[in-house]
Amino acid sequence: MTTPMQQLYQQVILDQSRARTGNAELLGDAVSAPHGYSHQVNPTCGDEIELELEIDDEDHVTVRWTGDGCSISMASASVLSELAADNSIADMLRIESAFHELMHSRGTMEGDEGILGDAAAFAGVSKFPGRIKCALLSWMAFKDALTQAQAAREEKDNA
Repeated sequence: MTTPMQQLYQQVILDQSRARTGNAELLGDAVSAPHGYSHQVNPTCGDEIELELEIDDEDHVTVRWTGDGCSISMASASVLSELAADNSIADMLRIESAFHELMHSRGTMEGDEGILGDAAAFAGVSKFPGRIKCALLSWMAFKDALTQAQAAREEKDNA
């Protein structure tokens, strides 16, 4: 039997999948700020994400992505881009760590909405090992692109 909270979480995932916040044309070399790019594919199901991230002078990131895949992977990317718009890099790294821990909890943890915001809605996904990669795909792309953007910023600062 599905609880009201589980129904709410399922609705958040469906709504985010439809909204696809942050799903926009990637800028590529037209980005002027330090940036990174990552292309991730889940070979198990074919989900695909291209994510671009740029860092501003105040240590905030803008995330743009495009992709194709299941509602879980698309909703996860949408939630990630919304969270990035409202948080610093340090905050995003804490959120990413908490999300990663939640996804590997095998359903034993509840998502802390105070830390994860709408990403807490993915708590139920952690019960299904085959779907965890779907939820984590954009987060892997985020970490990869962030590493590249931070390296580009350091290179720019040292030039």
